[in-house]
Amino acid sequence: MSEGDFHIDSSLVADLPPLSAGSGLMIVPLYCAALFLGSSLLFVIEPMFTKMILPLMGGTPAVWNTAMMFFQAMLLAGYIYAHLLSRLQPLRWQVLVHAAVLAAGVLFLPIHVAWEGTAAASNHPAPWLIGLLTVSIGLPFLAVSATAPLLQRWFSRSDHPRAADPYFLYASSNAGGLIALLSYPALIEPWLGLRHQSRVWTAAYLGLAALIALCSVGLWASRRRQVRTCGARPSPANERCDAFDAFRNRIRWSRRARWGVLAFVPSALLLAVTQHISTDVAAVPLLWVAPLAIYLLSFIIVFARRPILRRRWMLWLQVWIYALFAVYFTQDDYWWLTLALSLLVLFVTAMVCHGELVRRRPAAEHLTEFYLWMAVGGLLGGVFCSLIAPVVFNSILEYPLVLILACFVRPRLGRGGLNRRLLDIVLPVILIALHVWISEHLDLSRIGRAGPILFYGATAIALYSFHNRPLRLTLGFAGVLLYAIGLDNLQHQLYRERSFFGVYTVCTNRTGNEHRLYSGTTLHGEQCMDPDELDTPRTYYTRGGPLGQVFEAMNDARIIRHIGVIGLGAGTTVCYCEPGQSMTFFEVDPVMQQIARNPALFRYLELCEQDVQIVIGDGRQSLGRVPDGTFDLLVLDAFSSDAIPVHMLTREALALYMQKLAPGGLAMLHISNRYLHLDPVVANLVEDAGLAGLIQEHDPSDDESHAGASASTWAAVARDPNDLRLLDSYDCWSALEPDPIVRVWTDDYSNVFRIVNW
Repeated sequence: MSEGDFHIDSSLVADLPPLSAGSGLMIVPLYCAALFLGSSLLFVIEPMFTKMILPLMGGTPAVWNTAMMFFQAMLLAGYIYAHLLSRLQPLRWQVLVHAAVLAAGVLFLPIHVAWEGTAAASNHPAPWLIGLLTVSIGLPFLAVSATAPLLQRWFSRSDHPRAADPYFLYASSNAGGLIALLSYPALIEPWLGLRHQSRVWTAAYLGLAALIALCSVGLWASRRRQVRTCGARPSPANERCDAFDAFRNRIRWSRRARWGVLAFVPSALLLAVTQHISTDVAAVPLLWVAPLAIYLLSFIIVFARRPILRRRWMLWLQVWIYALFAVYFTQDDYWWLTLALSLLVLFVTAMVCHGELVRRRPAAEHLTEFYLWMAVGGLLGGVFCSLIAPVVFNSILEYPLVLILACFVRPRLGRGGLNRRLLDIVLPVILIALHVWISEHLDLSRIGRAGPILFYGATAIALYSFHNRPLRLTLGFAGVLLYAIGLDNLQHQLYRERSFFGVYTVCTNRTGNEHRLYSGTTLHGEQCMDPDELDTPRTYYTRGGPLGQVFEAMNDARIIRHIGVIGLGAGTTVCYCEPGQSMTFFEVDPVMQQIARNPALFRYLELCEQDVQIVIGDGRQSLGRVPDGTFDLLVLDAFSSDAIPVHMLTREALALYMQKLAPGGLAMLHISNRYLHLDPVVANLVEDAGLAGLIQEHDPSDDESHAGASASTWAAVARDPNDLRLLDSYDCWSALEPDPIVRVWTDDYSNVFRIVNW
C-alpha cells in the first residue's frame, strides 16, 4: 500500500466489543454538540465582526478577504496550540490550561471594535486591519478555534469503540459552521442588530466552555475505566495505537507538504471567488457567505463516514466545469451565469482537494498535526490572495492561477513512461495552437448560436482527454485560459491598476477619442477627448440628467457656492464647478486620485484645478471632520463597482449629511444598481428622519441631446419640502415610497437580502 493511499480500516471498528456498562453512552452526542457549537461561533463571528469594521475601511469587499486571512492565521494558531497542548501530560494539565485560555477570552467579550480610528491613507491598509482584528477578537477566536482538533484528540484517548478514527467528528464541526453561515444572512442579520448579535455570541461562548468542561469530565472517567481494566485486557484505543506504531514513522515531509498544498488550493480559491463575485454586487455578508458555505459543505461531505458524492464523479465533473470556465471566464453578459459558474468551480475544486486530504489522513496519533498542516495551507492561501496578489497583480489573476494549480494536484491515474511524458508537452501545445488559430481566423458568430457551443464542446473534449495526466491537463487548461485573459486585456485597454479597494481599468473606443473608467465591470466615468467636448459631463452625470438638473436649478437660484462630493471617479462632477464656487472630493482610494489626475487618461480635474480639493480617506469619516453647515450641495457617489458601502446608507450617515449642509442645502444620493433595489432604503431613511425627498429614474433615451448618457437613479434629500421646489420645473421627479418590510437601516442593522433584485 502506498503512502498516499493509506486508509484506516473501518472493519477494525466494527469488530470491537460493545461498550461496557457505565462507559458513557452520551460521549458522542456530547462531543458533537461541543464541536458543532464551537464551529458555529467561529463562522458567526467572521461576518459579524467584519460587518462591524466595514465603515472604517470604506465598505470595500477586500475587507472580507483580509479578515478571512486573519481568521485563517488565528485558526492555525489555534491548531498549533491544540497540537502542543495535546502533548502535555498528565491529562488534567491539558484541561486546566485550556480552561485558563477560555477564561482569558471572556475579558474581550462582548465582541466590539477595539478602537474607532481609521487606517492612514494607503493603497494597502491590510496590516492596520490585521492589527485591529488581533486586538479586538484574537484571543476569543484562538480559544474557540482549538476546539475541533483538541476534542477529537481527547476523544481518541477515550475507551469508545470509534476512538481510533475520530475524524467523523469533523463533519459535526463543519455542519455547525455551515448552518451558522447560512443562518447569518437569512435569520441573524435580518432580526438582530450588531449589539444583540455580540451579546448572543458571548452567551454561546460561555455555553461552549461548559460543554468542553463536560467533555473533559467524561474523558477523565473514561481514562479511569481504562486504568481499572488494563490488567484484564488492553483498551481498544491502546490496541490501535500499537497497530499504528509502524505507520507513525512513515509520515515524511513530502506527505506534510502534500497536505499543505491540498489545503492551499481551496482556501486561495475561496478568497479569489469571493473577491470576484462580491466586487460587482455588495460588500456585505450576503455574498461572503455563499462561497464559504460551499467550502464548508465540501468538508462535511468528504469527512462523512459514507460520502454521498463519489470521488470519481468529482474528478470527472471538474474537467468539464474547468473547460466551460476557460471559455467563459472573460465574458460578463449574464451575471447569474458568472455567479453560478464561479460557485460550481469552487465546489468541485474543494471536493477534489479535500477528498484527497481525507484519503491521505493519518492515524489518530497524528490527528492534531494533520489539522495543523491543513491550517498552514489554508493560511498560505489567504496570504497569497490578500497580501501578495493585490501587490503583484493588476487584476484578479490569482483566480485562474489557483485553478491551474488545482489541475496540477489532481491524482495521476495513468502510468508514466518517456513517451507519455513527451506527449504531456506536445498535446497541450497542439491544442493551444488550434485554439488560438480558430479564435483569430474564424468568426464563430456566423454559424449562429451553435458556433460557440461547438467551440466549447471541442475544447472540453480535448481537455477531458487529458484528465488522467495532471501535467497535460494543467498545460492545456492554462494555455486556453491565459490566452483568453490576455486577449481580453489587449482590447483597447489604456491602463489597469489594482489596490486594496478594487481593480480599475481605463479603456478607449476604436477611434481612441473616448476614455472609459471601469471599477470591476461597472462603468464609473467617461470623457470625450475631443478639445470641444472635454468639459462635457457624460454617463450618469449628463446635464440633462438628475444631477445636471439640480446644478442648473441651484445655479439659477444662486444658492450654491460650496459643493462636496463623496466619490471621485474620473472627476466628471467638476464640470459643474463654476467660477466663484469650490468643490471638495472625498475619495477613499489614492489610486483613484492618480487616475483622475493623469491627463493621459482623464482631463476633467485639469480644467478646474484651482477650485478643487481632494481629501483621501473614507467619505463618511472624512466628512465628519468638516465644519457643520459647510456645503450647499452634497453629492453621494461612493460606490465600488456595483457594490454598495452599506455604512453610507444608514440613519446615522443621513444625519451626518444633513448636519454638514448649509440652510436650504440639498443632498444628492446616486443609487443606481444592477442587482439591488435601493429606493425603499432611501425612502425609509428620509421618512424616519422627518426629511423631504424626491427620486428620478433617468432614461438616457429621453436625453438624446447628450452623447454618452447612461441610465441612472438619483434621490434628492432636503430638510424641508420648500427646499425641493426649485425642481418643480422638471416633471420627471417623483415622491419616495417607503417600504416597512425593508425597515430602517442603521449602523447596527442592515439587510441586503431583502432588497436583492431577484
